[in-house]
Amino acid sequence: MSDMDNEPTEEEQKAWRAELEQLRQEHRDLDAAIEALLHLGGMDRIQIQRLKKRKLLLRDRMTFLGDQLTPDISA
Repeated sequence: MSDMDNEPTEEEQKAWRAELEQLRQEHRDLDAAIEALLHLGGMDRIQIQRLKKRKLLLRDRMTFLGDQLTPDISA
């Protein structure tokens, strides 16, 4: 972020948008993987728990990045 006004630079915003899109894709992929494991029957509950935990971590990061990219209108 630039020191003058704490606004992210154009380069930072571009990097955040790229990361956000990558995280969204991974989140969708995890959804599909979890669904596939649930439909297979003999579920590996530990594996499903790990995938769900990863999804939550991705969601938290996506929320953070979204907040960074959304201008603070209350100022």
